[in-house]
Amino acid sequence: MKILILPLLLILLFRPPTALAEDLSVRVHNLPPKGSLVLRVYSDPDSFADFRNPVREQRFSIRPGERYVVSGVPEGEVAVLAFFDENDNRALDKNFMGIPRESLGLSNNYQPKGPPSFQQAAITVAPDGPNPVDIHLYELLGDSGQWGVGMGVIGRNSPYLDSDTNVVQAFPVVTYFGERLQWIGPSLRYGVLGSDRLRLAVTASYRMGAYEEKDAEILEGLGDRDDTVFGGVALTYEGPAGTEFDLRYQHDLLDRFGGGTASASVSRGFQFGRLRLMPSLGVNWLSGDLANYDFGVPTSAAIPGRPAYTVGNSYTIEASMGGMFELSERWRLALNVAMEKLDNKITDSPIVDEDYVVTGFAAMTYSF
Repeated sequence: MKILILPLLLILLFRPPTALAEDLSVRVHNLPPKGSLVLRVYSDPDSFADFRNPVREQRFSIRPGERYVVSGVPEGEVAVLAFFDENDNRALDKNFMGIPRESLGLSNNYQPKGPPSFQQAAITVAPDGPNPVDIHLYELLGDSGQWGVGMGVIGRNSPYLDSDTNVVQAFPVVTYFGERLQWIGPSLRYGVLGSDRLRLAVTASYRMGAYEEKDAEILEGLGDRDDTVFGGVALTYEGPAGTEFDLRYQHDLLDRFGGGTASASVSRGFQFGRLRLMPSLGVNWLSGDLANYDFGVPTSAAIPGRPAYTVGNSYTIEASMGGMFELSERWRLALNVAMEKLDNKITDSPIVDEDYVVTGFAAMTYSF
């Protein structure tokens, strides 16, 4: 018995102390005269960035001028979200782009124009203290949506034989987030059907041409591969634990080659202070027309050392890392780097020398 008691005492002595539960006294400004107010408390940065899985949630009937007490809040750093539940459905309603559409506010009077940073909203809950919090509600999108401007650059390496030419283009960036429309630099998305978790949208995006024939000797006589615009549909599902599943198909709207591409991917966001990272993994299908346009050799262009080659339908595997760094409530730096592993059908082409393609996008934007 003594042998069992000693380890038990050691476990009790060295076990980490359990955080005590305290009260928050919250005053919320800009409330309507009546309705329902919801207060949520978060202790995890990832959950706070998506407004999911709070450690505490309490509902109140609005009482203008009074404070609201949230009980059972753990000691230490937390962030507080308040929102006006307009339709009383016990949820923070989001639009077709996944952006909250109801009036909300955050602790520290923090009013970001994008995904919130736990670090910026965090307050310290002290033991036996009054722990007062003041929150001002605001409209994230406003009456006419949220506009932004900035500068961006997009780039792509060259997988072609003896080519050291990388494609890099700089361009002005315009962003817009509305009830249904999302415009971020070279891509557009318009929500047509769905709910908070499952959404269907039509899409359009700019696609750089794969190469110019002057980029390498092996490409001479094949002609330039021109830029084009893709258009199609996308189905997005917000899964558990902040995961997001995306299915899409896009077709060449300018008929440069008459083909298209489909993709399936899964991603999840992680918050590190002001930095939000979103790794993604997916598989892409390239139609024969697209694969031949970028990597094939038509019979009419065959020469010694460059035989005719037809790629056909092919697949690639893509891993990417997206990032968003909040410089301030209105300034943001966005980054995305993707590596695409090419199918053997592509790498067997006489004009291809690499088995991967790396693309990148970077932009700095200011939101109004």
